[in-house]
Amino acid sequence: MNNKNNSGLNAKTKKEHMHQLAQYREETLRPHPELRSLFLEITPFCNEHCLHCGSRCGDIDVSGMLSKEEIFEILRQVKNDFDITKMRLCITGGEPLLRPEFFEIMEYANKLGFAWGMTSNGTLIDEECAKKLRSAGLRTVSVSVDGLKENHEWFRQSPGCYEKTINGIKNLINVGISHVQITTVIYHKNIGELDKMYEEFQKVGVRSWRVINIEPIGRAKENPDLMLSKDEYIKLFDFIRDKRFLNKMEVTYGCSHYLGVEMEREVRKWYFLCNAGVYTASIMYNGDIGGCLDIERRPELVQGNIRKDNLKDVWENRFENFRNDFRKTGKCADCPDYEFCNSDSFHTWNFDTMEPNLCMKGILF
Repeated sequence: MNNKNNSGLNAKTKKEHMHQLAQYREETLRPHPELRSLFLEITPFCNEHCLHCGSRCGDIDVSGMLSKEEIFEILRQVKNDFDITKMRLCITGGEPLLRPEFFEIMEYANKLGFAWGMTSNGTLIDEECAKKLRSAGLRTVSVSVDGLKENHEWFRQSPGCYEKTINGIKNLINVGISHVQITTVIYHKNIGELDKMYEEFQKVGVRSWRVINIEPIGRAKENPDLMLSKDEYIKLFDFIRDKRFLNKMEVTYGCSHYLGVEMEREVRKWYFLCNAGVYTASIMYNGDIGGCLDIERRPELVQGNIRKDNLKDVWENRFENFRNDFRKTGKCADCPDYEFCNSDSFHTWNFDTMEPNLCMKGILF
C-alpha cells in the first residue's frame, strides 16, 4: 500500500478521534439514537437484474406493497413526530421511477418540507423526467455505473443500458440538480477499468464518484467469482486515496467497513461507524421497519410494520439488536479493534455463524 496522506492526521491523532467516537457511540448514541437518514423503499420492481443485488429485486415476493395513500400517511406521521430539518429522506427501490405514482409521492414530500434524495440506475431519466425531478425538489441523487459499457451491461444483465444511464446523469446535471453522484461497485471483472472510469466520469461532469467494493450479500453470494482478492482490495483503496482530491470530481469510499488506522479518514470524510439503528432506519416496500436496507431481511431484524406501529415509538423503544454488543463473539470477542469497528457493518454480518462475512483485518491491516 502507498503512504499518501489525505487527512493530514497521524496515527496517534486518529486513534484519539476513534476512541472519542467509540465513547460517543456507547454513552450518547446508543442510549439516545438520532434518526438522521430515513430510507423509503417505494417499489421492489427494477428494470435491471444485477448480479450483486442485495435486495434480490425481481426474485422476491412483492405482495403487500404500500399504497400511495399509505405512503402519504407515513410522510405526515414522520413530519409530525420528527424534526425533518435534521433528516434526509432517501428514496430507493428497486428502481424508484418504476413506481407509477412516483412524482405524486415526491411532490407531496416536497410540499411537506422533506429534503429528499434518491438512488437510481438512471435509465429512465430523460430530459423531461429530469425537469420533473427538479420541480419535485430532488436535491441529491446517486446513479449506479458499474464499469464501462461492456462490464456495466453484463453486471446489470441489461443490454443497451449504459448509454441510457450516462445520458440520464447528464440530464440531471443539465437541469441543475445540486448534487449528482456516480456510485460504482468494484468487482473482480471491472477493477482493471478504474483509471479509464475515472477519465470517463470526469467528462460526464459529476461532483462525486463513490467507489465501493462488492459485498458478500444478496445475489453476490451466488457469484463468488465476482469477489475481490486481497491484492485487488489493496489496489482499490490505494486508487481511492490517490485520486480522492486530484480533480474537481472527488473520489470517495462508501460508509461500509472499518479500514484500520492507516486508511481511516484517507478515503472518506469521517471514521467508520455503522449507522444502522442509531442514525438510520428504513421502511420497506411492504411496510416493514428495519435498519439499513442492505441488511439481510430476517424476521428477528424487522422492528415492526408501519401499518400497525408508530415509527417514533419503534425508533425509541426497539432496535435493541442494533444498540448492544450481541455481536461481540467468536473472533470479534477478543479483537483489539472491536472498540473501533464494533463488529463492522451489519449488512455483512452472518447471523447464522455469528461472524463477519467480510472483515478488512488481514486484508488492509
